[in-house]
Amino acid sequence: MSELNFQNIEFEHDDFDFSDLEEELRVDKSCRSLLNSFYTDLLVRGLDKQVASDLAFCADYYLRDYLLDFSRQNVIRPKPGIIKSFAGNWFIARNLNPEFDALITHLKAVDELYRYLHIQHYISVEELEYLLFEAYQVEYYKMRIDSFLAINGDGFFEWDQECPLVTRSLINND
Repeated sequence: MSELNFQNIEFEHDDFDFSDLEEELRVDKSCRSLLNSFYTDLLVRGLDKQVASDLAFCADYYLRDYLLDFSRQNVIRPKPGIIKSFAGNWFIARNLNPEFDALITHLKAVDELYRYLHIQHYISVEELEYLLFEAYQVEYYKMRIDSFLAINGDGFFEWDQECPLVTRSLINND
C-alpha cells in the first residue's frame, strides 16, 4: 500500500458557524477538508478504498446536504434529534424510492464520522452517546420507510409530524 498523507486539521467550533452566503461557502470548504481527513483516517484504519469512499460519500451527503444546506447547523455542535430527523424524515422524503439498506449505509457513515469527530476532540463523549443512540434506532427507521411508502392521499402531513425535521430555526444554537 502506498503511504498516505494523513494530516490532522485543526478547527475551532466557531469555524463551522455561518449566517450569510460568504460564511457558508467558507464552512463548506472546511467541511470538504474535514471529509478528506475523515476519508484518510478510514484508510489508515485499514478500510478498503471502496468502502472508505462509500462511507465518505455518505458522510458528505449528511454533512453538506443535510446538516449545512438544509438544517443550517454547525457540524461540530450537534443537537439531540439531528440524526433522528435525518434518518426518520429527511432522507426518506427526499429519495424517490427510499431503501432501508441505503439508509443503513448512511447511518454507518454518520456513526463513523461522529466517532472520528470524538477522537479528534470536536464532540464530547456525551454528544457521541446520544448521536450513536439515535443512529442505532434502525427498526424505527425501517418502520418510517414502510409507513412512508404506504402513504395514501393526504397522509404525508401526519407522517411528517410524527418525526419532525430539526432545523436551526427550531433550536437554540447559543
